[in-house]
Amino acid sequence: MALPSELGEYLRACRARVTAEQAGLPVTGHRRVPGLRREELAMLAGVSVDYVIRLEQGRLRSASPAVLGALARALRLRPDEEEYLMRCAADAGSAAARARSAAPRRQRVSAATQLLLDSMTGVPALVMGRRMDVLAWNALAAALITDFGAVPAERRNHIRLTFLDPGVRGMYTDWERVARECVAYLRMDAGRYPDDPELARLIGELSMKDADFGRWWSDHRVRAPRSGRKGFVHAVAGELSLDFQVLDVRGAADQMMLVYTAEPGSRSAEALAFLAGWADTPRPARQR
Repeated sequence: MALPSELGEYLRACRARVTAEQAGLPVTGHRRVPGLRREELAMLAGVSVDYVIRLEQGRLRSASPAVLGALARALRLRPDEEEYLMRCAADAGSAAARARSAAPRRQRVSAATQLLLDSMTGVPALVMGRRMDVLAWNALAAALITDFGAVPAERRNHIRLTFLDPGVRGMYTDWERVARECVAYLRMDAGRYPDDPELARLIGELSMKDADFGRWWSDHRVRAPRSGRKGFVHAVAGELSLDFQVLDVRGAADQMMLVYTAEPGSRSAEALAFLAGWADTPRPARQR
């Protein structure tokens, strides 16, 4: 069984992003393409040029973790990018794993997790599952981002809202940075579940409806959601600069909690407290 084209495409994309200077190689002559040449990558990773060619063309039955690790180091990949590289190769040799990934079960949060969300009255928080589907949220998250309960369940996806919902898209002060990160998160999820039909439909819809998504998707950037900062312009609370953290929900496969916080004493903390008072907090948050 040949390795899928995704591995080869990802290797080529990563190779194009690393310059000879970054790799500590001398630059001589005219370079027709950006990034490392196959010969240079092979030398840095300690493999043959023919091996790199066959790997990029999907003509190998397997690729050892040692070789993939050497390629990752030569390509200067971050840990999450290396994880994606390993997964692309591993999925090719496991028909059972690919069959499981093609039939994901419907996800729901536990009653305890929903209770935790509802008790977090001072911070916006939501739980996302595969494909960054929004599974549950608290009242302040709905007040900050959108009324998730009014969004049909099949369209209740964080990335879809970021690209296709004008209200959500317009509230980010740096929408392009947020959207690029969303694409990288989705690409990471695609590495875990390459045959998920719902994921394929989401990617297809976004590619058709937003040219930016299609262009950024072809860049093969991957990233695991962890932490950062986002700027918002809210119709009621005004401007907010909020830190976010992504936490795994232990005991629930493929579920993560996204929590926004503001620096104590800051203008954003005041705005968030105002938004919490404005929100209809007595109404219980809903889930899928």
